[in-house]
Amino acid sequence: MKVISVINQKGGVGKTTTVINLGASLALLNKKTLIVDLDPQGNMTAGLNLPRDLLKQKSTYFSLAEEGRLIDNAIPTTLEKLMAVGADSNLAGAEVELVSVVGREFRLKESISSGLEDYDYVLIDCPPSLGLLTVNALSASNSYLIPMQAEFFSMQGLTSIMKTANIVKKHLNANLDLEGILLTMFDSRSNLSKQVMNEVKEFVGEKLFKTLVPRRIRLSESTSHGIPGVVYDPTCLGSRAYMNVAREVIFNHTGEEMELEPEQPFLPPDPMDRFAKVQKPIELPPIQPLTQTKQNEGAN
Repeated sequence: MKVISVINQKGGVGKTTTVINLGASLALLNKKTLIVDLDPQGNMTAGLNLPRDLLKQKSTYFSLAEEGRLIDNAIPTTLEKLMAVGADSNLAGAEVELVSVVGREFRLKESISSGLEDYDYVLIDCPPSLGLLTVNALSASNSYLIPMQAEFFSMQGLTSIMKTANIVKKHLNANLDLEGILLTMFDSRSNLSKQVMNEVKEFVGEKLFKTLVPRRIRLSESTSHGIPGVVYDPTCLGSRAYMNVAREVIFNHTGEEMELEPEQPFLPPDPMDRFAKVQKPIELPPIQPLTQTKQNEGAN
């Protein structure tokens, strides 16, 4: 089993979208996967439409504050091999409750330690901060994945994330490694995006995922329906990109080679994504000749 934290202290970079769609992609590739919402905002929980009434009995709060096993708080999803642990606003109180607890940095690690032996992957959706919840996630993980936009401010925050991860690696989890950096909402038509991509590649080398996730409205639509984007519209370029990311993760973990879909030289606007769907052309009314139009006006 491999535990991967998806972290970035900057909000709106696609952390939750990555956890939902990467987890679903791994499940579709026959890998048993558990995704964990460690953000008190509960965006992952809402994006999968997990039942709110169940969160009163099963959530990450009970795994942290009450020392429950993570697997005992898991809820089934629409995919057979994908389970999820939801979160709500109660999780914000867990940080305060754990302040005086000895070994508070390892509560999540302890909850993962049993009951998950038959799982292949655990993905943790971290909050947009580098506080105690994120430290718990990093302490429990084998690696961490950083989704980031190809923008200037994202480059600034990258060093802060890696600095925090190195501190955790030195003092709490010597086995923690960088899984990779994933460029999300990528626009290949932008020179800035290409420049940032090249700078990140120089900084981390092979740790930059080969796959670029384009900005696609279908991925945003899917969360409003409570369905992963890779299920909602498998032909969307964004969905196909996440399937390729899953293949890269599997290869990095087990060495199992899975052929990647060919890279698109140009990422078209979203309506052109569904190559399998043929749209019926719009029939326009015939245009009358200009001379006939003038004759009709003269008759009036």
